[in-house]
Amino acid sequence: MKVLVIGAGNMGLTYSEGMASSPLLSKQKLKIFDTDPKKIETLRKDGRFDVYESLEDCLPKADIVFVAVKPYHSEDLFSKMKPMINNGQIIVSLMAGVTLGTIQDKLSIDKVIRTMPNLPAQVGKGVTSYTESESVSKIELIMVRNLLDTTGTSIHVMTEKFIDASTGISGSGPAYVFYFMQSMLEAALKMGFSDYDSKVLVSSTFEGAIELFNQNDISPKSWIDKVASKGGTTQAAIDSMDDNNVKELIKDAAYAAFDRAVELGKK
Repeated sequence: MKVLVIGAGNMGLTYSEGMASSPLLSKQKLKIFDTDPKKIETLRKDGRFDVYESLEDCLPKADIVFVAVKPYHSEDLFSKMKPMINNGQIIVSLMAGVTLGTIQDKLSIDKVIRTMPNLPAQVGKGVTSYTESESVSKIELIMVRNLLDTTGTSIHVMTEKFIDASTGISGSGPAYVFYFMQSMLEAALKMGFSDYDSKVLVSSTFEGAIELFNQNDISPKSWIDKVASKGGTTQAAIDSMDDNNVKELIKDAAYAAFDRAVELGKK
């Protein structure tokens, strides 16, 4: 199988590195196209990829094409791709807000898979939601899922609505976690801890809480109840967040990202 990734930015390179050792490539090197001379030079030194700076040299030969450019670059890219592709190829989009219909229309192609990746894919802990156009077969979908799983795990969703919803939860979600972590770091520093100790306190707390959650069939609410004793320190913190409506504000933030994803898809 010949796999091409168009765009060697954060997500494109992340998925390229994950897929490079996939047995689905049948010992063929993953193909990468980019226009940045410095990136091209770096990628060629890497040795794991076949690197291209001309679409004509790589796009017609690919079976599966991952498109990993910024959404605002898609219009120009699609116009360049259209004369070189054939209807047997599968286009996999890593772009936020660009719909299946838009990709099919701009490229005059039937087989399209739309995904919503997230940043932890860079450390093999990503989650990628994906959905497909009607022309993609079950076997083709399984092949693409296996490629997506090289960066973590993947979740198949039935409609594009859930791709947009995934944007509000997993796609943008790491930023919410970092936002919360930053607030805790600032509180630790204000209490007098050093930069190093603050980082250890916060990062280890998050890591430990996630591990407890993953290893047990207990809801976050139940964990809160276990930690927060009546009249205790944890309950004081939870009461403060409840008084300030933090839970609803977090929900509103997730919906704001969801709504923006829908809005981008209409443009």
